[in-house]
Amino acid sequence: MTHVQMPLRGAIFALAAFAAYACCDVMLKFLGQDMPSFQVMLVGAVFSVPFLMSQILWTEGVDLRPNLPGWMAVRVALTAVNVGFVTYTFTHLPLEQCYAIFFTMPLLITVFAWPLLGEKVDLLRGGLVALGFAGVLIALQPGQTDLQLGHLTALLGASLGATNSLILRKIGQREKRGAMLFYPLVGQIVVAVALMATYDWQPLTPRSYVAATVLGLLSTVGGLLMVTAYRIAPTIAVAPMQYSQILWASMLGYVLFMEAPSLITMIGIVIISTAGILLLVTAANQSPSGAKRA
Repeated sequence: MTHVQMPLRGAIFALAAFAAYACCDVMLKFLGQDMPSFQVMLVGAVFSVPFLMSQILWTEGVDLRPNLPGWMAVRVALTAVNVGFVTYTFTHLPLEQCYAIFFTMPLLITVFAWPLLGEKVDLLRGGLVALGFAGVLIALQPGQTDLQLGHLTALLGASLGATNSLILRKIGQREKRGAMLFYPLVGQIVVAVALMATYDWQPLTPRSYVAATVLGLLSTVGGLLMVTAYRIAPTIAVAPMQYSQILWASMLGYVLFMEAPSLITMIGIVIISTAGILLLVTAANQSPSGAKRA
């Protein structure tokens, strides 16, 4: 297979993965119509267990002992809290507003990598980060949008997600992939059960069962597609495909929830996406070996 075909195949796998993830976000929103956010968090995790365990056993085997238990504990805690933020956000905000904030993760990774990994931010990348956050202000229109708790949880979720990504970068080559997938899911279930002690359990409707099953299946399929994409193509070919989610969000949000994004919101999201992609290109060009694999 040629050098051109490998990145192209990787990008196609990534596009399919992010389409699956976008559908997962829609399932979260569906579940949020029938139950409180913390129950959505619990139900989504429980229904993901059989699919995730099948994936782990197929690709990794049964050894789930972490190589780095300390870092694993940090990752579990961050992931459990972050899933709560993300779940609340998607169950309370329009999809395009969710993505306008979550798309800042590449910008936040660039900023956080300086104190955490010692990767300095030069003038060019600093300008791109500023451009991206300007896009957020344009997309959300703070003077006209009714800012609510969901916008704060989105920002916190993006920040924790960026921190988690940096931890993965630090330990990814030394830790078992199965362990990195399994223990955060267990932590999510434990936290959700504890939080649900303050809420009344809402019986699952037939629609909830379907949505939860689709959520568990597609999250697993998305994970497998992403692993495949990163194995056959460099990061610079895979990571920008994340921004395709806004196309799915716009279409599904309108068809299923009658959420039509405004032109100004879409302009802001285009600015955020452009800044994020340019940051990826800049990072690839500054890498000693070019666009390296994840």
